[in-house]
Amino acid sequence: MIALYRAGTSPLHRSPAWVKLAGLAAIAVAISFFGAWWPGLGGAAAAVVVGFLVAGLGWRELGRQMVGIRWLVLLLVASQLVFLPIPEALANTLRVTLVVLLAALLTLTTPMSELLDTLTAMLSPLERIGVPTAQVSLTIALAVTTIPVLASLSRQLLDAQRARTGRLRLRAFVVPMLVLSLKHADELADALRARGVA
Repeated sequence: MIALYRAGTSPLHRSPAWVKLAGLAAIAVAISFFGAWWPGLGGAAAAVVVGFLVAGLGWRELGRQMVGIRWLVLLLVASQLVFLPIPEALANTLRVTLVVLLAALLTLTTPMSELLDTLTAMLSPLERIGVPTAQVSLTIALAVTTIPVLASLSRQLLDAQRARTGRLRLRAFVVPMLVLSLKHADELADALRARGVA
């Protein structure tokens, strides 16, 4: 399984995983209620920037994450502009972008093993009513980490393509990206089997 965790000693690195998960959930819920309220969205964007800086990841890593999800952002904007006014389409896209960046921040500052252990512990009361907490925690962890992983893969692929040819070609990007995505899916399947989930 690809790990995006960056070791560090920042306050975010030292914070318990449950605190970061609760913060991610709280901010994501708050953002969902903002709608097209731009002051609120601006405040959430500032919180994301502060998070990256406090974690010691810096502007460069924040820029790398934003570059990595640029195709997702463009796809979201283009698909929504068909049905929604421009302000609403931009606000919806910004909300999704902020949540993805927060998920990336969580992944960059929290080891996967700690994330899984925390989720399993948080969900353990549900075992009494038959909920498979190990599988649920793994699913949540995968959902949080998959988009940053795919963004990282696309960024590596585009960097390699730019280094070889000096330009970007969509056709030369799609097929290798599909191969890398399927390879990542195989690695996830191996990880699931190793944990006795599949």
